[in-house]
Amino acid sequence: MQDLRVIDGFTPDRFGPSYRRLLNGLGFLICAGGLGFAYYAQFYLGLEPCPLCIFQRLALLILGLAFLLATVHNPNDWGARAYGALIGLVAGIGAGIAARHVWLQHLPLEDAPRCGPGLDYLLETLPLNEIVREVLTGSGECAKVDWTLLSLSIPEWTLLLFLGLGVLGVFGNWRRRD
Repeated sequence: MQDLRVIDGFTPDRFGPSYRRLLNGLGFLICAGGLGFAYYAQFYLGLEPCPLCIFQRLALLILGLAFLLATVHNPNDWGARAYGALIGLVAGIGAGIAARHVWLQHLPLEDAPRCGPGLDYLLETLPLNEIVREVLTGSGECAKVDWTLLSLSIPEWTLLLFLGLGVLGVFGNWRRRD
């Protein structure tokens, strides 16, 4: 009996987009959409991003680039697993930053940290390791909720986005081809 996946030498991976390539391309498009919304919220809705928001954008950009590289390269076996691990790592870092932001937003007002200097001032005056430490500590503007959708703030949506993309990237790239 002939294998239905191979007809006259045609295999879906040889002549058409593979399952991994489609998933990685979808991950890239979702990252691009997330960044597009972030800039829409900033420039059209007038929501000024706090330092943690900017770090989340950076993590989403790097995650999108990892998905794009995996889409273009489309490796097999261990190469796909390496991309899956990279995507999982970047998504985990992004989720950690978003979780920290969510935690700050749920602190009582009296426990929220005081507002600090803006990221542009920090970039001009401090070394990189101090900037990262200062931003991840959070500040008062990071605790403020400016916008919600279905009772979830932007950092909460971003946390869900990182978790979903991490699962998509890891399992999609670690899955064996049939």
